[in-house]
Amino acid sequence: MSDLSEDLLRPTPEDDPAETSVRPRSGMCLPWLQKQVESVATRGKKEKDFAQTTSACLSFIQEALLKHQWQRAAEFMHSYLQILEDSDSQKRQAAPEISLQHALYLLHHGMFDDASRNLSQAETWRYGEKSSSQEALINLVQAYKGLLQYYTWSKKKKELSELDEDDYAYSTASQNMFKHSWKTSINFSALVQTPGVWDPFVKSYVEMLEFYGDQDGAREVLTNYAYDEKFPSNPNAHVYLYNFLKREKAPREKLISVLKILYQIVPSHTLMLEFHRLLRKSDKEEHHKLGLEVLFGVLDFAGCTKNLTAWQYLAKYLRQILMGSHLAWVQEEWNSRKNWWPGFHFSSFWAKSDWKEDKALAYEKAFVAGILLGKGCRYFRYISKQDHQDLRKKFKRMKKLVKKHSIVNPGP
Repeated sequence: MSDLSEDLLRPTPEDDPAETSVRPRSGMCLPWLQKQVESVATRGKKEKDFAQTTSACLSFIQEALLKHQWQRAAEFMHSYLQILEDSDSQKRQAAPEISLQHALYLLHHGMFDDASRNLSQAETWRYGEKSSSQEALINLVQAYKGLLQYYTWSKKKKELSELDEDDYAYSTASQNMFKHSWKTSINFSALVQTPGVWDPFVKSYVEMLEFYGDQDGAREVLTNYAYDEKFPSNPNAHVYLYNFLKREKAPREKLISVLKILYQIVPSHTLMLEFHRLLRKSDKEEHHKLGLEVLFGVLDFAGCTKNLTAWQYLAKYLRQILMGSHLAWVQEEWNSRKNWWPGFHFSSFWAKSDWKEDKALAYEKAFVAGILLGKGCRYFRYISKQDHQDLRKKFKRMKKLVKKHSIVNPGP
């Protein structure tokens, strides 16, 4: 913080709180701000004082926001806006950004009407020639206005769903919805064409486009958001596109192509199990091979180690692949993992822990451990020796399959 900022924070002996001062609605008295405002002129030192004062005020606002001191930030914001209203309009360069921050604070506290008014005011502010950075900021302000309009539209959509289509009120509610959607579309359209991560805006925009039957428009927005190289890599963009195509009942090949990119970005994503199912149903052998890779990739991550479905899929797919004479596929995946998967998944500790917490999980893991490491594996040995009435038949079958299909030489 500058020396001037520190001086401004330090009250002087002649400061009299009873005199005219900038007083926010909360009642916080800031006499030093009023003194600086009263000294503003158009040229010379007093203009410099004004610039320093507004700069200090902005610093206080930003500092309060960073510290999550919302009330303090709101009080400074009120004072700052008052300075701008009483001063030369050419000094409003930073106002839209601060106003947007203030609007986010209001949204956080559910003050939607106040936030909307704040954004409308920020939307009209300009400083000299419009720069690219200023235009991007204004687009963001407009998009947040659109998000508020989307909120209203969503409420009207819910109300509409509760009305009878033959009711007179249905027609009125439908017209009101269309009016809000038109305004929202205008506010969203510029932002979603600007490189960036705009997830909530894109989701809202697409929902509205789909509701009014503009499938082509929704597809174009999502395709650009996912594939335009000017946009940063964003897993959610591919998730949104996949879910849209799934709703459209797109061909399996198209769904696979979208999830393949998501797999390259986030191999542990929850959609990877769905990706595996699609690959398994494909007619292409390369997809069947990739399906095995995907399962191993999911289970490489600590957050997925207790995913019962993933282990069930892997156990079933290993049986299918090995019975189909694709031992090389399994060996290729295992070779890069054989030095760390045994300790990561198949230690004695995990065998005891898994059996205690989830016997179904322990059974599936034991089968996979036996296939990959042989029946001498500690995990397999511990689980297969447990006596459980409901699992006796499954254990017997598991031992036979491991003996027949294990990729290592069977033990004595």
